[in-house]
Amino acid sequence: MDDRFNTIAGWVLFAGIVALGSSIVAGELLHSERPEKMGYPIEGVAQEGAEGGAAAEQPIEAYLATADAAKGADVFKKCAACHNADKGGANQLGPNLWGVLGEPVGQGHAFAFSDALAKKGGTWNWDNLAQWLTSPKAFAPGTKMTFAGLGNPQDRANVIAFLNQHSDAPKPLPAAPAVAEKPGEAPAAGSEAAGNASASADTNSAQPAEGAAKKP
Repeated sequence: MDDRFNTIAGWVLFAGIVALGSSIVAGELLHSERPEKMGYPIEGVAQEGAEGGAAAEQPIEAYLATADAAKGADVFKKCAACHNADKGGANQLGPNLWGVLGEPVGQGHAFAFSDALAKKGGTWNWDNLAQWLTSPKAFAPGTKMTFAGLGNPQDRANVIAFLNQHSDAPKPLPAAPAVAEKPGEAPAAGSEAAGNASASADTNSAQPAEGAAKKP
């Protein structure tokens, strides 16, 4: 009986050793490294940080130069549940936005602004209004505003142009900022012409005036 038990125990132990060894060998054969970037690339979609991806966002003035107030009115419909921009319009969940550009930030309209916004200081202008529309919570952490923001910079510019029109004194939209030349790029045609004209003027100024008397 004891011999039979020992035989069975021996075979069980042997089977366990074989199973453990097989597991180790299989693990080594099938081992794979964790990829540096998780997920699978999708054809036609630019990957974050990849060469040739989306261009860096420009200052809001670049988008305001081509802003369309009519398109801004359509985008503003997302805000209409809490705001109106009519002259003399009542406050809703948010304040009335007539003439907002140039107004003190977080003040006026007999509206109970959050401390986070009321203490920002300054007046609403192109730049800080664009920041607010990008992400209210990032602009004024602790604000009561629950809107997530507008991710498209041209949408923000269009809404600002729409709000600018809803004012007793609309402001002229700013011009697009000059684009800085990258090292190695050829100068613009106007710059090259100006440089040639300047060089020509310098050359002429170095020569004696036509008709000047010669020394004897």
